[in-house]
Amino acid sequence: MKKKSAIDRLDELGEDTVLGLSVKSLIAVAMTVAVAASGYTMIKQDIELAKELPEPPVTAEQFELQTEIIENAIIETKADISEIKRQMDRMESRLFENSRR
Repeated sequence: MKKKSAIDRLDELGEDTVLGLSVKSLIAVAMTVAVAASGYTMIKQDIELAKELPEPPVTAEQFELQTEIIENAIIETKADISEIKRQMDRMESRLFENSRR
């Protein structure tokens, strides 16, 4: 007798067909489905929570203002350093002139 393929055997499925699954296998399948479903819902909840959190600590407008303040402070510091450098140059030249006398 010729051995039937898996596709041919699918045609024979009916109410009286016995699949041969044990209780252990059915429990394992049920547990797998339950774990997958709970994992899916947990991930979905985490995604919804992540959409709300974290709120940005600084808005774009605040960031621009802070950047502008820092840039202005840098420009002022450069001007102060230039003034200090000029004063030191004058002091050096006075010391040099006084040391020549």
